[in-house]
Amino acid sequence: MDYATEFSMDRRPRKRAKLAWELPQTHSKAPSGMYCGQEFANVTTSYGTLRVLPDQAGLSIKGLAEKGSPQWREDDKDGHYMFALGENLTSRYKILRKIGEGTFGQVLECWDREMREVVAVKVVRSVKKYREAAMLEVDVLQLLGKYDRNGSRCVQIRNWFDYRNHICIVFEMLGPSLYDFLRKNNYRPFPVDLVRELGRQLLESVAFVHDLRLIHTDLKPENILFISPEYVKVPDYKVMFRLPKEGTSYKRLPKSSAIKVIDFGSTAYEHQNHNYIVSTRHYRAPEVILGLGWGFPCDIWSIGCILVELCSGEALFQTHENLEHLAMMERVLGPMPPHMLKRADRPAEKYVRRGRLNWPEGAISRESIKAVLKLPRLPNLVMQHVDHSAGDLLDLLQGLLRFDPMSRMKAHEALRHPFFTGEHYQRY
Repeated sequence: MDYATEFSMDRRPRKRAKLAWELPQTHSKAPSGMYCGQEFANVTTSYGTLRVLPDQAGLSIKGLAEKGSPQWREDDKDGHYMFALGENLTSRYKILRKIGEGTFGQVLECWDREMREVVAVKVVRSVKKYREAAMLEVDVLQLLGKYDRNGSRCVQIRNWFDYRNHICIVFEMLGPSLYDFLRKNNYRPFPVDLVRELGRQLLESVAFVHDLRLIHTDLKPENILFISPEYVKVPDYKVMFRLPKEGTSYKRLPKSSAIKVIDFGSTAYEHQNHNYIVSTRHYRAPEVILGLGWGFPCDIWSIGCILVELCSGEALFQTHENLEHLAMMERVLGPMPPHMLKRADRPAEKYVRRGRLNWPEGAISRESIKAVLKLPRLPNLVMQHVDHSAGDLLDLLQGLLRFDPMSRMKAHEALRHPFFTGEHYQRY
């Protein structure tokens, strides 16, 4: 889950659920001025065994005098922490505002009195499986921090502690997510040169994570944050004469393109079982849907989907249903390899008939068929939105979005692509 923006949602109007900031706040049972998290979606994942790190004693604030902390109060019925603005989380952190929420709990912007800086504190629900997941996330974050000494690739953990049965993870404060930036830009695409820079950094971060034998499993625009919230407004000549309404002829561009990857709560180790469902729907690889098992390539597929979204302004595969999702993939990328369809596990067998995808015969509705047919082929989609470097970008995307995970590009390989280097490309 991400910690600085609301939970992941669709872009297609006919299926899109409301975003967190669009929902009415229903805290009628809470005392006046009290806040708690809300649950927006269910995530299927597996975290393995709880690992308590012996070297965390110096980071934990457990036992710190709670002078200035509020009186004990009950959590809400779902285990979310109840709080009021201005209160303390231990005597060190003062709550300034809530900046995000999800199934894991909520994220609070706090003032760190000891370090004298603003931080983001992820307050996890007081539910066993979420507490265990949070401890695994601490484990992963500590490992990343050990090798990412300059903190340039992934979000940095500042601290963690157990407060009133809530695991609290303290992060550096970052800017908006790529999705939030797109949303505030009315889903206008980023310039291709900015996409190039964002893609390079994202691949560098994922290459770093993969080198540590870790798989992120939930890469999406919501989990990629700009370091700075600052932006500039520039004229958008493509719409200036078509949309004369005030404010629509300008778009935002970030002052800095620097980004970091966040949300390692679903990160998997290479040696773990990889048969469960991972990734948010729009960014889920075909091998995950077909039940073929997954590994490092599932992150690469997600990156391909993200780059298309940054170039077009819209998620590539906007669906909630597996067969429709697979049909969309074939519509955009061509036929799926028969050997993958033949190996589909028992739950996914119904999506295959006579060695091919059971489409459109198995479609759930005419609207579903129409949704698939309206999608352009990948070359047409790229040419529609990219004014230069379209050839190199298309070639890169075709490597990132190969159906067969065994032949899909690796992160280090993608970084050598001419879309990033401008040089002759040779695959090793």
